[in-house]
Amino acid sequence: MIKMMAVALPTLFISLSGCAKDYSLAPPADSELITVTVKVPDELVTEPLQVMYRSAICKRITHGASGQRIELEGYHDIDVQLQRQGQSDLYQAKLPMDGGGACQWHLSNVIFGVAYGNPTRFGENVTYGAGGGVVVIFDHNNSPRGGADIEVDGDLTIKKDYYPWLSEAFLGGYRKQISLAGEGSIYLSYQALQARQVYFEPILHSKFTVYSVQPKEKKKGNHTAFTYPDGSVVANGRSDPDFRKLQALRLAAESKP
Repeated sequence: MIKMMAVALPTLFISLSGCAKDYSLAPPADSELITVTVKVPDELVTEPLQVMYRSAICKRITHGASGQRIELEGYHDIDVQLQRQGQSDLYQAKLPMDGGGACQWHLSNVIFGVAYGNPTRFGENVTYGAGGGVVVIFDHNNSPRGGADIEVDGDLTIKKDYYPWLSEAFLGGYRKQISLAGEGSIYLSYQALQARQVYFEPILHSKFTVYSVQPKEKKKGNHTAFTYPDGSVVANGRSDPDFRKLQALRLAAESKP
């Protein structure tokens, strides 16, 4: 997991070096805040918030296929560490909607999530893979991860199930990774124009691990084999676990007396 520096937003002044214009973020003291809260399961850790501010004043210039000049909104990225709330399992950050400064920055989107902090508990040389990510878009621009899959009104509450996925791959170099298998893609993506509270609660079902082994040779008929918690093995061309199957297996097991 990439290590990033925490940023204290109330005293945030970041400038882009080498520019004549002052590109600093300078949130006013009375800026409205968006609160991001993550409830973190014992085995996981929070990843830093990747926060993007945009400006219609400070443009960025690009060029089209014919060399024509194209002006786009400027953007400014910062990384913010969520802070633990006392001795609880809640981690939180407050983000000014108004980034202030000469560019009049406004909060555009945030990317965050959870991950395994100690992948080697699953074996020597195991690294973290992917999953457990969230994108929230607060305006009408795409995020660095693309557009939103779901639009919501008002505040945003996300509660999702996740399963440990231990994968072994050989093509392109050997690697063994522990990921979080959930519903949808690696990142859940939302547009929440009116949100002032964003709450994410990943529910980890650690007793229901799915395993996968990639073929050592790429040829027709070779597929990744997935071994599910009930011992069944499926190799039908999927590249990721069958989330619905995992849900059904868990619910069946939990319903037994």
